[in-house]
Amino acid sequence: MIKMKRLNQNTEQSNKDKFKDNYLDKIPVRNGDFAWTENNGLVTVQQENTGVYNTLAQKFFKSPRVSNVDLDKFGSFVWLQIDGERSIYEIGVLVKAKFGKDAEPLYERLAKYFYTLENVHFVSYKK
Repeated sequence: MIKMKRLNQNTEQSNKDKFKDNYLDKIPVRNGDFAWTENNGLVTVQQENTGVYNTLAQKFFKSPRVSNVDLDKFGSFVWLQIDGERSIYEIGVLVKAKFGKDAEPLYERLAKYFYTLENVHFVSYKK
């Protein structure tokens, strides 16, 4: 029983290590369902508010049909680098070259940023 527990712990650790190693190799792809614009290097992503609750909010509370998500200079630069060919690691190299020390801690920030982009369905990853 103890040996099985250790084996499971080792397997869990191995899976975590695989995730960490492979995360930077992921290739992000923008979701084509979202329109976006660039103005002076800053990106605005337009997100349409659909669904029952959003429709009610638009009708009764005059909330907008489309929300504009303004990205900061760091987020905009990263967004513009997403081309479906570059990995997160390669984008990180470009970010480091552009922003230097201001980008640190670079890969932790990139990981959180891409996690957020994925959760709001702005990006997915190539398989």
